[in-house]
Amino acid sequence: MLKPELLKQGDRIRVISPAGKVEKEKISAGMKLFEQAGFEVVWGDHTFDSHYQFAASDANRLLDLQQALDDSECKAIVCARGGYGAIRLVDQLDFSGFRRQPKWVVGFSDITVLHARIQHEGFCSIHGAMPGFYWKDQLPTESFSELLKTLAGESRPVKVPPHEFNRPGQITGKLVGGNLSIVYSLMGTPLEPKLDGNILFIEDLAEYLYHLDRMMHSLKLTGKLKSLKGLLVGGFTDMKDNEAPFGQTAPEIIRDVVREYSFPVCFDFPAGHIDRNLPLILGAGYQLEVNESQGVILTAL
Repeated sequence: MLKPELLKQGDRIRVISPAGKVEKEKISAGMKLFEQAGFEVVWGDHTFDSHYQFAASDANRLLDLQQALDDSECKAIVCARGGYGAIRLVDQLDFSGFRRQPKWVVGFSDITVLHARIQHEGFCSIHGAMPGFYWKDQLPTESFSELLKTLAGESRPVKVPPHEFNRPGQITGKLVGGNLSIVYSLMGTPLEPKLDGNILFIEDLAEYLYHLDRMMHSLKLTGKLKSLKGLLVGGFTDMKDNEAPFGQTAPEIIRDVVREYSFPVCFDFPAGHIDRNLPLILGAGYQLEVNESQGVILTAL
């Protein structure tokens, strides 16, 4: 897949809200970090509107997103937050301007829908932290600093400590995926992530354990899991249980579903709804090395 141009000082970054609503005070400090790094930050006209649980009406969210895609001076689009709502827009987008001037799109969670559409168009995008996660305790976070490096082409290999459920191996492949609930919801649609021969990354937030089990077994029933090259399991945060316990943790559920396959598996990868949410270039090639005693190294190719 094609990668947009790397960013340099003076480039324009647009901030939009294609899904859930967000308060300006929660993200303005984070976006000031981009300004301090020498970038021009342009806010969408409807970034801070409110329409029930959405950031503005569908029409106005679509207007901001389309304007950002069409902006020939824009080099990156940063989504203000996830939440829910991107799927209501994704089939109405015109990518002709984007193809003439591709730009990086950054976000995670519900933004997985937008990543899927961008990969469908043949381009890479960045699963990474959004502005509310750039600033903590009066300091820039690692999630922000690593995102900045990735946008500038300076990303480094990610090293992950050993995990008891890891499965060893060394492979190379294209990275796909994102939020598991979104990946699951896109199966059978034109935006279904292509799993065959690729490395799948998954993460999620506040799902019931039985629903995680259902999603994983549904993916298995498609027959697509057996053709994976590798699996990265990110944060599964604030998972919920019924009054009668399901009986397994999120890692145990995932481990058991993929137990019969031979591809390498990494648990506790630092990405998702967690403080250490490191950027991943979806659609790009990676080398994944999983060692039982020494841990994991993920290297962008």
